[in-house]
Amino acid sequence: MGHSGHPPHIYNGMPAKHLGNEGWQKPWSGTNGGSCVEAMKLGDGRVALRQSTDPEGPALIYTTHEFETFLRGAKQGVADFLLASD
Repeated sequence: MGHSGHPPHIYNGMPAKHLGNEGWQKPWSGTNGGSCVEAMKLGDGRVALRQSTDPEGPALIYTTHEFETFLRGAKQGVADFLLASD
């Protein structure tokens, strides 16, 4: 919470700790020793992402449309180039 109990102004790159500790989920965690991306659905529909190994670091904030577009594309394989190794 921000000053005087008001929610903080939410912006891309803000310290993730300002979004609190409640509501973060690790849908992509597995056998990687706990190092993963954490996600939180914000009250206005936006999505926040943070790195689990740096929970106080920056949060990336995406609109609902941006995140839906990303997920659809990932499911269709358009981001597979990120997994390819040379």
